[in-house]
Amino acid sequence: MKNELQSNKPVFGFERTLKNLKNRKTKIVFFAHNCPSEFKERISLYDVDAYELTVDGTELSLICKRPHRVSIISF
Repeated sequence: MKNELQSNKPVFGFERTLKNLKNRKTKIVFFAHNCPSEFKERISLYDVDAYELTVDGTELSLICKRPHRVSIISF
């Protein structure tokens, strides 16, 4: 995932990811370990590769160098 963060422009958050899924701009989605199950269920309706990470939202925000908690990242 770190290679993806460096090479592509990531999209953070459920709403923006869902919008990009509807426009067929998203190819892969990563969930934090503590991401709400409703988000996972809604995104699973789309034909996209989705992976659950072993880190929670706080750790994921540190990896992504974001000032707030991150639960979903998509590319």
